[in-house]
This record gives sequence, structure tokens and C-alpha cells, in this order.
Amino acid sequence: MQFTVPFSKDLIYQIIEEFGTPVHILDERGIRETIHNFYGVFSWAEYIKNYYAAKANPNPHIFRITGDEGMGLDCSSLPELVKAEMAGITGENIMFTSNNTAYGEYTKANELGAIINLDDINMIDFLEREVGIPEEISFRYNPGPLQKGSPYFGGDPEDQKYGTMKDQLFDAYRLMAEKGVKRFGIHTMFHSNCLNPEIFVGIYEMMFSLVEEILEKTGVPITRVNFGGGMGIPYNLKDESLDLNSISKGLQRAYDEKIVKRGLDPIKLCFENGRMITGPHGYLVSRVIHTKEIYRDYIGLDACMVDNPRPAMYDAYHHITVLGKENDPHDHVYDVVGSLCENNDKFAKERELPRTKIDDIYIIHNDGAHTEAMGGNYNDKLRSPQVLVTMDGIPKLIKRRETMEDLLRRYTPLD
Repeated sequence: MQFTVPFSKDLIYQIIEEFGTPVHILDERGIRETIHNFYGVFSWAEYIKNYYAAKANPNPHIFRITGDEGMGLDCSSLPELVKAEMAGITGENIMFTSNNTAYGEYTKANELGAIINLDDINMIDFLEREVGIPEEISFRYNPGPLQKGSPYFGGDPEDQKYGTMKDQLFDAYRLMAEKGVKRFGIHTMFHSNCLNPEIFVGIYEMMFSLVEEILEKTGVPITRVNFGGGMGIPYNLKDESLDLNSISKGLQRAYDEKIVKRGLDPIKLCFENGRMITGPHGYLVSRVIHTKEIYRDYIGLDACMVDNPRPAMYDAYHHITVLGKENDPHDHVYDVVGSLCENNDKFAKERELPRTKIDDIYIIHNDGAHTEAMGGNYNDKLRSPQVLVTMDGIPKLIKRRETMEDLLRRYTPLD
């Protein structure tokens, strides 16, 4: 995998001059082209929709772009629902998949007409007390030992808090049918940043078999299947891009064999990918402010894990480009660090990079999903702005830099 930057050096310095560093830069053209390619690959399907995972990059400007291109929004909290409404996304274009759901969240989801995807059979009473029973409902399925060893986030499905067991599912659908639900969906999600097409095809086959089993045991016809997200992107030079064509062919084959031939069609086919849509089209741009030579050689950036906690949390790899030194020999070994009082505040460990000096500009790739969104204010660091390079090549501020006033506003006056 080769990593390039789609912006000219002059444009990057223009953005730095106007908005400072660190700064998150997003490429609108790249995002839209990725969506076009995604839908093109699955064009055989009568109904296909990706619900962009709001948690990946919860900016209403991003939601507006994905919505314009025909994507829905996968929400899991009240603020995400409010942002969806800001972006003009409502109705069944929202899939609300929450767990351990707080009071008031189903109220907002219901107000917006979202499809509610229940995590647990025990949430039925909670939902009914808060908003009543909607016309369409979905349940999240956790296959447990049936998918042991899958690339699930954090371990096997049995170890995770999400979803409903199969026997519980049957009871849940029977109960909701008795309560008057008219349309039913099924959902699963137990893989993350996966680059193996065979795993996804196995999920499709499992879910379509479950659709038939639910009908046989409960009499409930499933009309919407949400396969979740998890489609990965290359982070490392040695990674290969996910073969979407192979996935599409596998999905079509499974649909024809398990749904069409058994008279269970049509079924709406849904995904909730976020990372693959915006991840490759984001770049964290940071300035080198210090160098240090002790037991290792260190490059100190003005960015830190507040801007991207993934390397600290998961030991995740993000490719780094040194602006203007793309073709220089990578003959120095550095740890690339931020300034937090945590030793894991590192963007790279013992990374081979060009010789670096103070004021060099580092570009950290794959910053468009699960980076800025996961940050906070540890050490009272202020969060960085997001700038969208529009289709016209114009930098547009879509989230301003946090200020000291923002940080202090929530504190009550001292006596």
C-alpha cells in the first residue's frame, strides 16, 4: 500500500497559516469518490444502504456529505441524533443502535422517525414505557461461540456486552409481533477493521440462515438485514486494500442461494461502515517543536494523543509523511511523541523516517475516522480544528479550535 497526500504543499502551508497546527484536514473529493465506488460495487442489489457510523467522525458537515451521497447515519447517542437532525437526516435514514441506553435517547430517536435497533430483549419494556412500540424494530444478534476466534473488537463475541443470544431473539420477535410491530430487522456487528473478504461473506451466510430460522420458529418475516460495519482500511505499508468486489460477489451469491431461492426476498441490505468511508481521507498535520536524544531519539510534535488516541490505546500504526521530504532516505529511527504526561503518548515507536529538524511538518495519515472523535482534554489540552478541503479545493473550517474559554466554561466560580 502506498500513502500519498492529495493536497499540494502550498495548500497545506496555506491551511497552516490560516488555522495553525495541529490541524485535522479532510478531503471532500476523496470521501465522495469512496462512496460512489462503494455503491457502484453493490449496484446489483435492489436495496442497499450504508449507514455511516456517526462515531467515526461525528461532524454534521461530514454527515451532510454522506447524506448527500445517499448514505444514512448509524447513531448510538442523543448528541449524535441531534447532529443528524442538524444535517437534515431523519426517518429511516437513521439507524439508532445503542446499548445500556440512557433515558431520553429513545424519545429523540422516535421523534426523528429513526429505526430503533434494540441491543437486548430486556430493553423492550424500557422502550415501551418511554415511547411506545414503533412500527419497525430491529434486534442486535450476538452469535457467541458460533463466531469464536473472529476478529472481534477486544476478543470473542461471548466476552462482549453487545447483542442478544439466539434463543432470546426468537422470544423477542414473538413478543414484538404480539405488540403490533409491522416490520422487522436483524443486525449484527462483531468485527472491526477487517481486511479479509471471506470473513464478511461468512457473516452474510450466517445472517441469511438466521432470517430463515426466525421465520420458521416465530412466523416473523425479516425485511431488513444490517450486517454492521467493520470493513477495514490499510494502515500499514504492508496492508492490502479490502477487495470490495469479492465481498459483493459473495453477498450476491449468498442472497441468491439463501434468500431468493427460498422465497424470502426482497430484503433490504444494510451496512454501517464509517472508517472505510472517511478514514483514508483525513490527515493530522502537526509541527515538530522539539527533538531529544537519550536512550532513543525523539521527535516532539505539537499534536498529542488528544488528537489521535489510537496509537496509545491500541498500539495502532499510522503512516507518517514528512512534508517536503517524501523522497528523502528514511535513515533515522525515531519515537514520535506528544506532550502529555503519559509515556504511551506516541504516534510512532522506533519508526524509520527522514532526518527531522524543528519546524518540519509531519502528516499523520488515516486521520479521518476514530481519531479526533476519540480525543478528550487530558492534561487540559485543547482540541484541534477540522478543515475540509472542498470539491473546489477551498479550505473550509468545519470545527473551530477549542479555546481556553471553552475549557473553563463548565467550572463554577471559586468562592
